Amino acid sequence: MDTALQSAEHVGPHPQPAPGVDVIHTKDLTKVLGSVRALDGLDLRVPEHSIVGFLGPNGAGKTTAIKLLLGLSRPTSGTARVFGEDAEADSAAIRSRVGYLAQDPRFYTTMTARETLEFTARFFYRGPRHAIEHRVSETLALVGLTEKADRPTKGFSGGERQRLGIAQAQVSHPDLLILDEPAAALDPIGRRDVLDVMDRLRGRTTIFYSTHILDDVQRVSDRVVILDHGRKVADAATDELLDDGGAYHLTVRGDIEGAGAALRHQPWVTGVTVRPQGRDATLVVTVSDPSAAEAQLLRVVLEVHDLDVTSFGRRQYDLEEVFLRLVHAEETS
Repeated sequence: MDTALQSAEHVGPHPQPAPGVDVIHTKDLTKVLGSVRALDGLDLRVPEHSIVGFLGPNGAGKTTAIKLLLGLSRPTSGTARVFGEDAEADSAAIRSRVGYLAQDPRFYTTMTARETLEFTARFFYRGPRHAIEHRVSETLALVGLTEKADRPTKGFSGGERQRLGIAQAQVSHPDLLILDEPAAALDPIGRRDVLDVMDRLRGRTTIFYSTHILDDVQRVSDRVVILDHGRKVADAATDELLDDGGAYHLTVRGDIEGAGAALRHQPWVTGVTVRPQGRDATLVVTVSDPSAAEAQLLRVVLEVHDLDVTSFGRRQYDLEEVFLRLVHAEETS
């Protein structure tokens, strides 16, 4: 916290998370609404200073889980702990350390962005006015709204309202930001701007956000949790979830059969699949030794006469492929 903010006394405790304690930790968290299990035995860990995308189709249970984490709803069974505290019993203390953005944030349309943040900041700080003004200006710059700081929010675009919503959630310097569909219903430019703000917050706080937009998760998340019909179907680091094991892709032109034969003779190659694409072809090469592949695969192919390589790299799944595979498996199980 900078010098100006130190002179503005924070209202309520603001301790740091204990070493080794996850910011969010749920165990068998379940919520039954009538005959529907809106959330079914969710086990979840969110490490400090990570950005975790909470992914799932509409109705998967994402908002239900967020309400339980914020103490706005009681679980049917199981537990939810935030900063090591019980989300239900200690909800007031937890919420003092959490910034929350609802899916459709609303503001007093006659107030400017600066006035909106100053109003919010006074719930968290008291002290010299200049200290609060400094914090508000810093937050407006963070979300890219400095030039529009003194305009009424009535004229803001959807993306600007979402960025102001993140600013309002962030102005108290929370240890955890919970964002519910922060980029939903935005055009591509608005989505990009919101994701850029989230990326700028990396390392400053922990971000847990729900979404059904696959590209957003792939762009900014350190970790991905996938929920379907209230059940967790995936929970892994983003790179790990998208990794296609030991597969490499090469786009080649020329002696395609010769390239395939040369690769199949290598002891570390376990399979070669050829996918013709007009004059070109994609070779999907699976390997048992990625280190050997990194060092030798491209060299082996380039030694084949009458062959040009136009692209080469480790293959990753697209998140849409992973999502559809996992959700389909859940529906057919």
